[in-house]
Amino acid sequence: MTIAVDLSSEQTAKLNEAARQAGVEPAVLLARIADQYFEHKGAFETAAGHVLQKNAELYRRLAK
Repeated sequence: MTIAVDLSSEQTAKLNEAARQAGVEPAVLLARIADQYFEHKGAFETAAGHVLQKNAELYRRLAK
């Protein structure tokens, strides 16, 4: 799949430099960034759900 993204010239320069430093094409770097985002997002949601469930009684008492 191809996705077009409008970046400012500053963002483009930063992306190109980061990709150069990583030794990959900018598109590959963006795909890696997307993968990391979704991995961390899922881990955060799992942890947040666990904390909310674990502390549900405490939150109920505090709400009174």
